[in-house]
Amino acid sequence: MRRIAIPALAAVPLLLAASGAAAAPARDDAPRAVRAVAETPSLYDDEAGGDADADDPAIWVHPTDPAGSLVIATAKNGGLRVYDLAARERQAIATPPAPGPDDESGRFNNVDLVAGFRLGGQRADLAVVTDRGRDQLRFYRVDPATRLLTDVTAPGVPFAFSRDQAEVDEQRTAYGLGAYVDPAGAAYAVVSRRSTPEVGVFRLVERAGRVTYRPVDRLTLPSAFTLPDGTAWSPCTDPGDGPQVEGTVVDPDTGVVHLAQEKVGLWRTRLAGGRFAGPPTLVERVREYGVPAAFDPAEDDCVTDYPADPGFGGPIAQDVEGLTIYRTGRLTGTLVVSAQGDDTFHTYDRRSGRPTGRFAVVDGVVDGSQECDGAAVTATPLPGFPGGLLVVHDGRNTPETPGGDGEARPDTDFKFVDAGFLRRR
Repeated sequence: MRRIAIPALAAVPLLLAASGAAAAPARDDAPRAVRAVAETPSLYDDEAGGDADADDPAIWVHPTDPAGSLVIATAKNGGLRVYDLAARERQAIATPPAPGPDDESGRFNNVDLVAGFRLGGQRADLAVVTDRGRDQLRFYRVDPATRLLTDVTAPGVPFAFSRDQAEVDEQRTAYGLGAYVDPAGAAYAVVSRRSTPEVGVFRLVERAGRVTYRPVDRLTLPSAFTLPDGTAWSPCTDPGDGPQVEGTVVDPDTGVVHLAQEKVGLWRTRLAGGRFAGPPTLVERVREYGVPAAFDPAEDDCVTDYPADPGFGGPIAQDVEGLTIYRTGRLTGTLVVSAQGDDTFHTYDRRSGRPTGRFAVVDGVVDGSQECDGAAVTATPLPGFPGGLLVVHDGRNTPETPGGDGEARPDTDFKFVDAGFLRRR
């Protein structure tokens, strides 16, 4: 397996060099307000709720019956949840148990879909999941007839990044995920590693009617940067951690890979033959890029010195998180990027990378989306969603539900939005 390490970078353009695009929208521009039409049932990240914490969705479009389409979403320790187009839960799938009494149990972080994977002599649609608790990928076949998911993970799948179980228990494990099927029909998963700037490519393979994988390539994004004034800067992280990537999406038509390094910005590279084709380019920076910050043990968090901002940042408030593509044609459409820090979403022209605006999912029939992590979109018209469906994570669902101790229960869910507003006219 080849590995690519990217050295510390000097300042780079905010936009793709070939785009000839105008500057990104000013950071104080008001985002467009859009409203969800449905929301999934609350997931509660406490003992009574099974430690379920919404994170990342994927949209499976039924091949013959659009009304039978599904939203498949991760709930971390709560496993996978499957919803219909009315946002009703149809299926809950538990994570695998810990392999040993002192080991981590399964914790599902991100999910994506692979269509038409050859399995048992037939074509199957797969939900691919990163199990960050056990540092593995897991696979679930979607049955179009029953609309139920079945675990087809091969026994003994390897660790994605760790050498042994002791390293798994340190939890630098499989995290973000973007699936891709290349023109030859080979299926891959682009997977980031938690608490590090590492990203790996894994090829999905069949083994005795089940699915496993093997590593193909790996790159390490920078942890340090040279600013335009010649000074050095590194993003603040928890002690011992590196600036991680979570949001990952691969353009299905071009193999272009977009990577969201949470405290740095948006990167772009490409896959060719299942390998990274050259070093990635930083095409958009977070607002806090270059701003001094330090970890405060008393706060148990990084504290950013905004008055000392040297002005080198971009429009996206950290953390930059979910990535998804609203695909309207072979090369047309919109890249959607969630900015967790200010509850907004930024949009970019799929082909050129030119910024096209930003929006926020605000209160309406249901409450809006705050602290969004994962997002998924399809341009395929679906019942109730004539412009296609956008599903976004809501990390702070309201109204709050009180717990037994008088404190609000940690409550998350997913919002369903008609995606027609993303179609550019």
